[in-house]
Order: sequence, then structure tokens, then C-alpha cells
Amino acid sequence: MSEAAITITRLLGIMAKLRDPKTGCPWDREQSFASIAPYTIEEAYEVAEAAERGDTRELKEELGDLLLQVVFHARMAEEAGLFAFPDVAAGISDKLVKRHPHVFGDTQIAAAQGVAVAWEEQKAQERRAKAEAAGKRPSALDGVGSAMPALTRAEKLQKRAARVGFDWPETAPIFDKIAEEIAELKTEIDSGSKPERIEDELGDLFFAAVNLARKLKADPEQSLRQACRKFERRFRAIEDNLAASGRNPETASLAEMETEWQKIKALE
Repeated sequence: MSEAAITITRLLGIMAKLRDPKTGCPWDREQSFASIAPYTIEEAYEVAEAAERGDTRELKEELGDLLLQVVFHARMAEEAGLFAFPDVAAGISDKLVKRHPHVFGDTQIAAAQGVAVAWEEQKAQERRAKAEAAGKRPSALDGVGSAMPALTRAEKLQKRAARVGFDWPETAPIFDKIAEEIAELKTEIDSGSKPERIEDELGDLFFAAVNLARKLKADPEQSLRQACRKFERRFRAIEDNLAASGRNPETASLAEMETEWQKIKALE
């Protein structure tokens, strides 16, 4: 048995022991697919953050945490008689082989762009087959999960619609759409509309902004994460500057904090 197989087998054994009905960990035993799901999402984001920072040491640790989530879900499924970890590994292996005929078959694809196109075509065929097997009419939007972050889901929905021609050819109309959504949001606010109406218009504005990001070939989720990091960096600098003069945000005025913000922005 290879070192990798030995290591995986050990991990699976540890997870089985943690879930043992009699001798396992009380917390691990009471978990379900639903209760573990938020941790799975959190670990995936921590992997992304470590990758973005280029911190390979932390990336290794976070990948381990994410692998634990896969093993945890697989163990619960095995206990329920649904599937087990080998089924998960076999499923993704089969999918990778099927989606890479240029590597495992006779198809010839030289450029990365061609690979991406072929990949999407293969996934589209799989979605159509799945819909037909379920007796449903295939849709261009099939397979866009509702549990993913809203910005990411908005981008994916837009990309799918664009593939069948539902898309503006350039960015100018999107700027017009954003201006239109801002005006509609302002109208709802000024007229004292119910919160749900305001929220609805705000969602339309976000959706239009994501569309602009997509046309600019920018990742909306990544763009917002960068904005969050920038805000955090600048606000912490405001706190440091205020503390240097014996003050803090609670006692400083908004005008004072805005002045500090502009100073920090100028330095950057």
C-alpha cells in the first residue's frame, strides 16, 4: 500500500472512531449533513484566503481541514448506507477522465481556451442528460446551486444566460442599467416604501454591478473581498492614528475619522 493510501486509510479510521456510537466524541456523533455544511463552507473560504496570500504553510493546513469535511460527510453517508469515501473518490475520478478526453482519449485539444470550451460542453451534456432522466425540460441555468455565495451565483447565472445569447455585447448599457437601478432604489427610499421593496431594488443594483464585473472579466466575489481587506486595513489605521493622540473611534467625530481616512487613502 502506498504512503498516500496508508495516510487516507488512517484518516478514515480516525473519523470512524470519532463517530462510533459508543466510544466516539459526543459532538462528532450528533452532527448531520446540515449541521456540518456551514463548517465545510467556512473551510473552503479559508483555503481560498491562504491561496490568495500565497501562504503555502497555511494552505497545507487549511486543505487538511477541508479534507476533513469531505471525510466527515462521507462517513455520515456510509453510516446511513448511502455511499462511502471510495464512492466519492471514484465518482470524481470518473468525471475527470470523462471531461478530459484530450488527455485520456483520442480528442485533440492544444490550447487552454479550447479545453475550457470542451469542459463546458461536456458539463452541459451532463446537465441535459440529468434533466431528461428526471423528466424535466433542460434549462441553460440547470446546475447553478442556490447555496453558493450570492455574488458568485449571480455571476454564474449571467454567464449561463450569456452562452445562449442573453447578454449585452458591451459595457455601456450596463452602466445605464446601474444608473437606472440606483434611481429606482432612491425612489423607493424617498417614497417610504416597505423594507422588502427597498431590499428588492437593492438586490437588482447588486445584480447589475455583478454583470458589469463579469463583462470586465473581474471576479465580483474577489473584488468585494479585496474591498473588504482595504476597508479593514484603512479602518485599523484610523484606530491606530487616533490611539496615538489618546483618542478612539467612540469619542472621535465622524468628520475627524473621515479626515484620517483621507490621509490614509492619500498615503496608499
